[in-house]
Amino acid sequence: MRDEFAPAADRHVPVMLAEILDVLAPALERPGALYVDGTLGMGGHAEAVLERFPEARVVGIDRDAQALELAGERLARFGERFRGVHAVNTELADVLDGPADAMLFDLGVSSFQLDELERGFSYRADAPLDMRMDQSSAGQTAADVLNTYSQDELERILRVYGEERYARKIAHAVVKEREKQAWTTSARLVEMLRSVIPSASQRQSGHPAKRTFQALRIEVNDELRGWENTVDTALDTLAVDGRLAVLSFHSLEDRITKQAFARACRSTAPAGLPVELPEHLPEFELLLRGASTPSATELEHNSRSASVKLRAIRRTRPKGSQS
Repeated sequence: MRDEFAPAADRHVPVMLAEILDVLAPALERPGALYVDGTLGMGGHAEAVLERFPEARVVGIDRDAQALELAGERLARFGERFRGVHAVNTELADVLDGPADAMLFDLGVSSFQLDELERGFSYRADAPLDMRMDQSSAGQTAADVLNTYSQDELERILRVYGEERYARKIAHAVVKEREKQAWTTSARLVEMLRSVIPSASQRQSGHPAKRTFQALRIEVNDELRGWENTVDTALDTLAVDGRLAVLSFHSLEDRITKQAFARACRSTAPAGLPVELPEHLPEFELLLRGASTPSATELEHNSRSASVKLRAIRRTRPKGSQS
């Protein structure tokens, strides 16, 4: 049984920790290096940075006030070297007053949010259909989406955000069932999904609610549009020789990251120019060939890392410089 009073360190296993520390290390070894954790969560990655790099300072950003409080307790022993900020990562430029040496964005839903059953992120227990990462906000809940979106809108988010093969059937069933009774809790939704999705597909593809819950969470928290807006700001915020690492758990998040990194590493030289001038040189370089994935050992001990991809990039010269 989940212990709601357990400290953060006992409730969270940071994903691909060794790989992230290694790829960010050259930037974090500088005296007074600033590390920005754009998705602090339970503070596992931030704690490891503070321990391994004793001169580094950490700014941790999270939209979830409860997670931020628990992470703050975990990191209190580091004193002024750690500063927690309650904000969405799209507010990155407002949070920082200067360039960062290293940054990490872990785009997955945190263990804390999955384990807090009353938050409605998990399909394995009956709970209110909330799914807001920031419960202090007045934003829409998953129940609001299910009860107010048109059938076409529901089909779109299920197909795009959940990559759900049976999006049309599910959207039709959601609208039909809400005419009888409004959607309020997860168990009824899971029961409906079990009845709509063919048994053969359930045996092959895992839990029938997995994709629908993912789609609802992404829609409620505006995750993809938020990341599209954040990744370019993060790149602009990096100091020269600064490094950015991104953990993606969803193919659409990873695609946004991959495309943003590709743009950043592209020369701006006009087509047909015989010599690439210094001002046209790329401002960034990729640090990994493609995306890295967890080791077999990590997959064995942390099943939540199964879909993760790690990408990393380094700023090679100042923005808009000519040398």
